[in-house]
Amino acid sequence: MPFRSIKKWVFVIAGLNAFACTYYFNYLLFLLRDEFGFGNLPNLLCVAAHGGVYAVASWVGGRFAQRRGYHIALQIGFLGMAVALGAGALMLWAAPRTALWGQIGTLMVWTIAVCFTWPTLEAVVSEGESREGVARQIGIYNLVWASSTAVAYASGGALFETLGKLSLFWLPILFYAVQLVLLGIIAQGVRMAHAMSGHIGAAGTAAAHPEATSFHQPVKPTTFLTMARVAIPFAYIAINTLLAVIPDRALALGLSTSESGAFNSVWLFVRLAAFALLWRWTGWHYRFRWLLVAFASLAVSFLVLLTSERLLLLLAAQVVFGLAAGLIYYSSLFYAMDVGEAKSEHGGFHESAIGLGVCLGPALGAGALHFAPNRPDSGAWAVAALLVCGLATLVWLRLRK
Repeated sequence: MPFRSIKKWVFVIAGLNAFACTYYFNYLLFLLRDEFGFGNLPNLLCVAAHGGVYAVASWVGGRFAQRRGYHIALQIGFLGMAVALGAGALMLWAAPRTALWGQIGTLMVWTIAVCFTWPTLEAVVSEGESREGVARQIGIYNLVWASSTAVAYASGGALFETLGKLSLFWLPILFYAVQLVLLGIIAQGVRMAHAMSGHIGAAGTAAAHPEATSFHQPVKPTTFLTMARVAIPFAYIAINTLLAVIPDRALALGLSTSESGAFNSVWLFVRLAAFALLWRWTGWHYRFRWLLVAFASLAVSFLVLLTSERLLLLLAAQVVFGLAAGLIYYSSLFYAMDVGEAKSEHGGFHESAIGLGVCLGPALGAGALHFAPNRPDSGAWAVAALLVCGLATLVWLRLRK
């Protein structure tokens, strides 16, 4: 079986992983609201803790995959997530009202395990490709995980209400089991453990330099990589602050869990459309103005999403938010793979930067709510101010000599 056929199965695994992870993590916040009375402040703290663990473990997971092989890293990740969720399900079933710390512990262990999967999958799809191949593979990869994530969030509320709270655990476990089976089939059929260790001959060797467009810009390729790495944690500062408060926002807007999932998934589908556009149109490569506009739009739309009560305005803000988040995420991953050579290590840095944003945004929002409890929008304004600081940092990187 040729190496490109292997990658088709890797895309299937990535799609399954995105669905399972999205369903568990996002609707765990609804479980915490319903079972343990969590509001915005504790949910923000929970997401911040998850982000802190993710930031460290992603870097470790990327280095591990680069040194020990992609196959074993994925095995550890899928098995670890399945075991963690199995323990979480048992604790919730045995003591549904007193298992809070057990659920927090489950989330932390699951977070560590998931960090062995995403940096590795990002590396696999780009390993051994030419520069044109990297752009193509990253484009397909983004479409796969983004579409699966959008469908999971849109349908997750209905699944949660229909299948019950324990489905947060057993449904992802089924997905992880299928992923392990697929991983085993690939390994047996094409000696995946050797082919995916970085010694890939048939697929070709990546070029030693970034694409030609980068050398016609006043900013060096490595500076674009730095700017993208600055932008991506700020994007996830906004994204995960938003996700953490959605359960409470749903109550304020009078939306059920299933209605909230469908309504708040609009920006995810818009991000998917942005990925499709950015894959086929490469005019944004190594052009600062696109990154700048995306970042500014992200900050404005974020503030609207957390402060407005008008559904039509919220829908419009989701469209802008999805487009901006799509370009920032695509920039970070593309530049990491185009400029760098050690793919899973760069994938680990990319995911670690995401984890940093996941931690900082909710932590700042929680701090603002703690010190200004009479201002429910204090967290939104605090995070928006942090986004402005990120925007200023991008401009400084562009203007410095």
